[in-house]
Amino acid sequence: MSRILLAPLEGLADPLLRNVLTAVGGYDWGICEFVRVSNNVLPEKTFQRICPELLNGSRTESGTPMRVQLLGSDPELMAANARRLVTLDPAGVDINFGCPAPTVVRHRGGSALLGEPELLQRIVAAVRAEVPVHIPFTAKMRLGIDDTSLAVACAQALQAGGIDELIVHARTRVDGYRPPARWEWIARIRENIDIPIIANGEVWTVDDYNACRAATACADIMLGRGAVADPLLAQRIRGHDLGGWAAVVPCVAAYWQGVRCKVLPEHAGGRIKQWLALVRRNYPEAGLLHDRLRPVKEADDIDALLLAEGILRERPLVA
Repeated sequence: MSRILLAPLEGLADPLLRNVLTAVGGYDWGICEFVRVSNNVLPEKTFQRICPELLNGSRTESGTPMRVQLLGSDPELMAANARRLVTLDPAGVDINFGCPAPTVVRHRGGSALLGEPELLQRIVAAVRAEVPVHIPFTAKMRLGIDDTSLAVACAQALQAGGIDELIVHARTRVDGYRPPARWEWIARIRENIDIPIIANGEVWTVDDYNACRAATACADIMLGRGAVADPLLAQRIRGHDLGGWAAVVPCVAAYWQGVRCKVLPEHAGGRIKQWLALVRRNYPEAGLLHDRLRPVKEADDIDALLLAEGILRERPLVA
């Protein structure tokens, strides 16, 4: 049976949105935003802040397992933090070799390491030594920094380091998020390693999902921005017709309720506007709502507008 997985999306798929998306259903598991490992062993509360699912059996409120992703370049520090992390019983441990963000790259993290296959292997091997065999251990990589010349070598290094499965985002760091994704390179990598590969990149629709599986020969697909832009996508892929905008409205209401409980009022509006800016790709109604919300600054005024639009049935609870 094909698995559908929720990607780690820094600054986008936060715990609140993960709860909303997984409540709709269709996901086998997901990965949280990365935990940055720099110069010390992080306290338990840091892991729990970034992945609050750890306080709920490493699952979202609806029960979807959520794995924890580490990002760093020092094998010993990564191993030491993995040792701390596994005491919290995560649903899985993942290592980030794919983030293209300039701040991450400047500090030799994420995709910046894809020019050094030997270092990738050392990091993974060090973490593998700390992760018990009953905890799934994966890595997520891109195809390279500015070309794909080391894509296969990096994948082979990660396999040699001891990961159980490899997630491949079919772009280089320089590609950023520009289409198209290079799905054919996932197929090449798959032919040269023995562990399962999960394909990721540019899957926005059911047709994209089918095309990605055909091009990569991968059974399992990880959804990223496509999942955020269409909260119903995973269920659509599974053949369930949940309807259109009317089925998304409860998601918007649930997300705003979560934001109002967890986010300072002055920052709350930005969160829902950011999400609707992506959702409008699939639902014109989201674009209209986004346009109405754009000039509204105060959280209380957003409450009132969402009530008037029929998104909310009552004013949200505020912490």
